[in-house]
Amino acid sequence: MKIEVNTVEEYLAELPPDRRDAIQAVRQVILKNLPGGYEEGIQYGMIGYYVPHSIYPAGYHCDPRQPLPFAALASQKNYMSLYLMCVYGAPEHENWFRDAWLKTGKKLNMGKSCVRFKKIDDVPLDVIGKAVKRVPVKKFIEHYEAAIKNSGRHAAKSRKPKPQATATGAKRKSSAKPPATDTTKTSKAKKKSAASGKSKRAT
Repeated sequence: MKIEVNTVEEYLAELPPDRRDAIQAVRQVILKNLPGGYEEGIQYGMIGYYVPHSIYPAGYHCDPRQPLPFAALASQKNYMSLYLMCVYGAPEHENWFRDAWLKTGKKLNMGKSCVRFKKIDDVPLDVIGKAVKRVPVKKFIEHYEAAIKNSGRHAAKSRKPKPQATATGAKRKSSAKPPATDTTKTSKAKKKSAASGKSKRAT
C-alpha cells in the first residue's frame, strides 16, 4: 500500500491509529540508534533512512537519483514492514540479527531484508536498535560497494558463451550411423541384379 506524501509527518497522519502507534514506536527506536550521517525522509513511498548524496554522490545504483537506502518503514495492506538493507547480503550481520530476534522468544517473519509484523508486540525493539547501531555509514558504503562489485562478477560469468561443438566432433557424429535405408536398398538391388544374371545364363 503506497501512500503518496512528501514528509514523514504526512505519512504518519495517513495511517489508522493502531498502525501509526506501531510505526512510530519502531521509528523512534531507529532514530535513537541511527549512526551519524544517515538521514530520514520519504523514499519510494515509505519512511526511509538513507545515505544522502552529499556523503555518497553516486546514489543508489538502481536509480542514481535516489540516495543510497539503508532502512525503511512501511504500512502494507496485510502487515507492516521494516526493510533492513544493512542485513541484506551481509551473512555475519544477518545471522546475528536472526539469532538475537529469536532469543527474545518472538516469531520472526523475514525475507531477504524485509521484516513483516502485524502489531508492535511482535517486535523486539531493542534488537532493531542494535541492528541499526551496528552499521555506521562508512561500513555500510564499503559493504554496499563490495556487494555491487561481486554481483557484477557473477553477471559477467553468466554471460560467458558456452563452448560450441568442434567440426571434428560433428563429423564423427554424422559418420557414426550411416542411414540404414540406403544400405538396405543397395543390398536388395545387388541381390536382384545377381538373380537376374543367373536366370539369363540358365536360358
